[in-house]
Amino acid sequence: MERRNEPDVVFQEVDRNNWKDMEKLFESRGGPKHCWCMVWRGTTGDRATKESRKAAMRRFVENNVPVGILGYVGGEPMAWCSVAPRPTYRDLGGLKDSGAEAENVWSIVCFFVSRQYRGHGMFKRLIGAAVEHAFQRGATVIEAYPVDPDSPSYRFMGFVSKFEECGFVKVGTAGSRRHVMRLTR
Repeated sequence: MERRNEPDVVFQEVDRNNWKDMEKLFESRGGPKHCWCMVWRGTTGDRATKESRKAAMRRFVENNVPVGILGYVGGEPMAWCSVAPRPTYRDLGGLKDSGAEAENVWSIVCFFVSRQYRGHGMFKRLIGAAVEHAFQRGATVIEAYPVDPDSPSYRFMGFVSKFEECGFVKVGTAGSRRHVMRLTR
């Protein structure tokens, strides 16, 4: 059943051809221009300043390291989901023994939706697009680290209930707030 007022969205992997779109979305009003989705990536030096975070993310993209997907409405970037092979991130605190090759475990760690598109079911659509993208790229396990709705932090990683609605199951915890959830192909 289609929801009313649900925009048509096209999802694309971030690569050097659409880096400018990522830049536009991240630097838009309310965008994640301060973190550049580097909380779980790179070195301490990469994460030192807003400028170093942006430069590090650009290096990843230019070096063909998977970083995530963008959602577009009418050709304009309006949503982001960080989804990539788990080895491309720092330690996320997920399960160590996955029963799968490390490069086949992909992690979903961050979301951003432009304010005007919030409340249109975009979060679940981003999860679905991220799952499809990861499976198409060879993932056999997809791991996420969402929090409960009353969590004072890590809300950018999503909420447990939305991942449950998308078929993910709880398999552990990471730290005091994040749940580890998995979807297996």
